Amino acid sequence: MKIEEIEIILRPLREKLRNHTLYSELKSVSDIQIFMESHVYAVWDFMSLLKALQINLTCTLLPWKPVINTNTARFINEIVLEEETDVNELGVLKSHYEMYLDAMVEVGADTTRISDFLNSINEVDSVLRTIQNSDLNAAVKSFLSFTFETINTQQPHKIAAAFTFGREDLIPDMFLKIVEQAGEGAYPKLEYYLRRHIELDGDEHGPLSLKMIQELCGVDAVKWHDVLECSEKALQQRINLWNHIAEAIQERQQITA
Repeated sequence: MKIEEIEIILRPLREKLRNHTLYSELKSVSDIQIFMESHVYAVWDFMSLLKALQINLTCTLLPWKPVINTNTARFINEIVLEEETDVNELGVLKSHYEMYLDAMVEVGADTTRISDFLNSINEVDSVLRTIQNSDLNAAVKSFLSFTFETINTQQPHKIAAAFTFGREDLIPDMFLKIVEQAGEGAYPKLEYYLRRHIELDGDEHGPLSLKMIQELCGVDAVKWHDVLECSEKALQQRINLWNHIAEAIQERQQITA
């Protein structure tokens, strides 16, 4: 099995995401608020996937020793640099998660729930228990649980599959349309965050992440099967999350109609 075959098999799920009704529901800033208040958990757990790859594919222990694949290690380290310590619209160093929180504040979305949730997590061994005991909605709980169950396998090719195929490439485009409707400069933090992701994900991260999958799987048929299975589950988790957000927006629209 090769990357091309996996992409063909995943096409129906990716098309389902691409044509999801959620996008047509995003008509106002209040809709964006609802979206961001759930989507922020995916922004956060992305960093945990990334850090899991860094732990597995680069040397983070002492004494230092050279890694097996320098190309993959460099790719991961570059993404960590850009995601954890990027420069915001004011030239201040911030993680993309922190930029997203700033953008949430800018559009009037609530950040207290995600902040309280993160404050309740003290160690990685208790993350899954904390997720299940939280008051988060079922879709977000399932999404986060899948992420950390994948991380707990400690198998780089599975983590890389969730990282590579389970993340969206549609959000920047749909957000920018609404931001542009609000008028240029109305939401500079959100606009900067989105344009930065378009620049990085499309031009650099996407192609390199596919190369990482190829290097991790090689000619191992079992690993390629694992990648396909994990990718399908990741995409379905994303669809389920989108379903929940679309329903929440529809409920809000009915109340305010």
